[in-house]
Amino acid sequence: MSSSPITVGLVFGGRSGEHDVSIRSAATVVRGLRSGHNKKRYTVLAIYIDRDGRWWGKDLAEATLASETAPELSPPQPPLGFQGFPEGCDGIDIWYPVLHGPNGEDGTIQGLFQLTGKPFVGAGVLGSAVSMDKQAMKSAFSNAGLSQVPYVALHASELEHANSRSALLDRIETELNYPCFVKPANLGSSVGISKVRSRPELEAGLNQAAALDPRLVVEQGVNAREVECGVLGGRTLEASVVGEVRFDAEWYDYDTKYTAGRSTTLIPAPLPDQVSHRIRAQALQACAAVGVNGMGRVDFFYDEAADQLWINEINTLPGFTAQSMFPMLWAASGVTLEQLVHQLIQTAGE
Repeated sequence: MSSSPITVGLVFGGRSGEHDVSIRSAATVVRGLRSGHNKKRYTVLAIYIDRDGRWWGKDLAEATLASETAPELSPPQPPLGFQGFPEGCDGIDIWYPVLHGPNGEDGTIQGLFQLTGKPFVGAGVLGSAVSMDKQAMKSAFSNAGLSQVPYVALHASELEHANSRSALLDRIETELNYPCFVKPANLGSSVGISKVRSRPELEAGLNQAAALDPRLVVEQGVNAREVECGVLGGRTLEASVVGEVRFDAEWYDYDTKYTAGRSTTLIPAPLPDQVSHRIRAQALQACAAVGVNGMGRVDFFYDEAADQLWINEINTLPGFTAQSMFPMLWAASGVTLEQLVHQLIQTAGE
């Protein structure tokens, strides 16, 4: 690493349903980058992307980080979408995306960063895109021999006509049992997901998910514990201790994830050593299967009675909020927030 401070372009916000969470995550990351030894290592140039995809420079970005709230923007405003980098971006050495959901976690912005010729934190285009799309991700897991709950992959076009809709509902009910979960393939943090227990609820859940994404997944519900493992590194990944999420809700939906007091975390998870070892090993195997490096949080279901482990998903840009598992997993593994963001930057471009 250079002896002079490295300029980190921290990009946050974004045009997704997880905009507010991204702001809170970015505020935590900035605290890590501006604390301890990192104060001399890095200069942070914050860049805010508003809900309409406009890119804003230092002044508005810093104010947004300070308040941890999306700003009220008054006209006149620039045209919608990306119109070029804000002032000062020519001096950026490394990009650090803190963007959750579509346009930030799906390989889109990773491709833009790659075009700049500058390294960036986190998974590349392929790993990001495959991990974001639940259909593609599940196919990769299957090819890698990782156990998953039964599921049906489908396209929203199958709902457009009465005959195909009826055949689809029949197929799902034949292959899966209630309750099951209907999910858009390309949204994170449980956005657009519904738990269904009957054919009318299934149809309503499919309609809701299809309004958000044409690619859908329906998964078999299981009675299992929800456990998670962090991964970190460049060409060589390491796995954190295993954590468990317990929640005051019927399932781990968006509000439960990001509302204080609605969920609790147990770190390390109260599991036999051999089970934790299997989870950590499969987390690394899953990242290899989809081409993920940099960082990720790998989520599993564990049926204690049957000693059955199912992989659920990989999140390639996990949250960094006060309720987020990823930084807590690494803190329990002996890596402080200051050390964590430093290590992430060191892996950029590997």
